[in-house]
Amino acid sequence: MQQDSPEIGQTITAAGWQTNVHDLGEGNPLMLIHGSGPGVTAWANWRLVLPELARSRRVIAPDMLGFGYSERPTDQQYSPQRWVEHAIGVLDALGLEQVDLVGNSFGGGLSLALALQYPERVRRLILMGSVGVSFPLTPGLDAVWGYQPSFENMRKLLDIFAFDRNLVNDELAELRYQASIRPGFQESFSAMFPAPRQRWIDMLASPEAVIKQLPNETLIIHGREDAVIPLQASQRLFELIPNAQLHVFGKCGHWTQIEHASRFAQLVTNFLQEADMAPTSGT
Repeated sequence: MQQDSPEIGQTITAAGWQTNVHDLGEGNPLMLIHGSGPGVTAWANWRLVLPELARSRRVIAPDMLGFGYSERPTDQQYSPQRWVEHAIGVLDALGLEQVDLVGNSFGGGLSLALALQYPERVRRLILMGSVGVSFPLTPGLDAVWGYQPSFENMRKLLDIFAFDRNLVNDELAELRYQASIRPGFQESFSAMFPAPRQRWIDMLASPEAVIKQLPNETLIIHGREDAVIPLQASQRLFELIPNAQLHVFGKCGHWTQIEHASRFAQLVTNFLQEADMAPTSGT
């Protein structure tokens, strides 16, 4: 492990698991839950927006169980419930009774499930390119979850993730490929979402009748050209969640926080500042 790597923050014990977490800034706490791409870490997912968001609040970004530099269960058993309990463990370890919560893709499904199960722990909710309802498996998501390590395969994945070709180059593909073959990374990743993969979308979905009861003010963000999670998933979440707003970025794929980093950070900041000025809003 490279101790000088920016992907490594501090180590805490969350729900009994050694967990790598970035903890930046001061103020009202905001937790960011990353997506499920191969070789992903919290830093890789959020690096462009962490400094901006941390200007006005305390930002917590963990590597979720089995990802990045957090511990990997020896039984290689993963489930939404185990990830939600790990996320709650992060909050408990840091002494945080309530946070605003941002979930990206897979992390959005976990964030939604967490807010539904532990409403008192979440103030405002932000879902970005999120799962959380059922939809037909896309070729893009099938490719992401079915990734087999090679530079060529990583290059193809980056083409799927990003709309903007300027963000996708061989240097980035090489970096992400090398990240995906670090010791233990692919072993845990391949255990998470084996084929047939429609079942994992359905497993990460919360019951629609329960989603309709979600009390939290919720901001839903999606890229119009997202080839991994269809825009229809966020449109359905918008239909179901009573206190929701939906923001769609044109000329944007699955990486809203990277492709439109400054706009994303401003959108999130504005949404959370409303709650900062009215502390009784939310749950």
